[in-house]
Amino acid sequence: MTAKPRSPVHGTDGVHAEKRQRDPSFVMQGHHCHSCYELFYVHSGECRFLIDDAIHDLRAGDFILIPPMVLHYTRYITGPCVRSVLLFRREDVTEDVLRRLPRAERFLAETSIFQVPEGAAAPVERCLDGLLAEERTPDALSPALRICLLQQLLLTCARLCVFHPGTAGDIRTDDRQILLAAHFISENYMHPITTGDVARAVGFSPNHLSRRFRRSAGIGLHEYVVFVRLHHAAQELIATGDTITDIALRCGFSDSNYFKDSFKKKYGVTPRDYRKMS
Repeated sequence: MTAKPRSPVHGTDGVHAEKRQRDPSFVMQGHHCHSCYELFYVHSGECRFLIDDAIHDLRAGDFILIPPMVLHYTRYITGPCVRSVLLFRREDVTEDVLRRLPRAERFLAETSIFQVPEGAAAPVERCLDGLLAEERTPDALSPALRICLLQQLLLTCARLCVFHPGTAGDIRTDDRQILLAAHFISENYMHPITTGDVARAVGFSPNHLSRRFRRSAGIGLHEYVVFVRLHHAAQELIATGDTITDIALRCGFSDSNYFKDSFKKKYGVTPRDYRKMS
């Protein structure tokens, strides 16, 4: 099964929830990002995320919170995997609730993984079930109820879950050689990188690395290099006033036109428009 093509940038007009079962036959149509927050929960099975220059494996009971405009890709290596996805906006989380979350303001500022301890999933999944029920049978009160249920879910997670400090890092990722390749790319994305360079860094032949990387990550090695470069370029577009050409060159793109085309393909907007949106 292949996902229907859609814009690389997705948004929301409030709190929305969905629950689906996926298996390895499901293939995402490339990387995507949201203009809102995405909260992803694994009920059963496991899946793999490519995000923030790293590869993260999620298993039953794991959450990942992805902030707006962070490019990511989901891969279902084994199956079936049952997962719920919530989309919400910053204004859907009240200041009173935010103050009670781990790291407060930083909680919504960065990608994070948190885990429900074994045997403690019932209250978390009750909140998710409530959100899903309001999504399936909406009425005039549903938008407000979904906001309430989202905040109840976040507070329940704050009470029960194990939160990992800082960004998600290398949490629970089993394929160490592929992680090593991803780390090499994240450390050298600003330089010309060949498959041979990465292969030497991890001790594989180029052909073996290419096959294994695609099988493990769900995308090709070259595509992942471009993914990492675009991720850093997007950050620099927001954080600096440098020209688009300078940012492209600094992030490893030798051709500014190729950079602009690649950026629009992944984010759905030009680098200039992306800067205006942020």
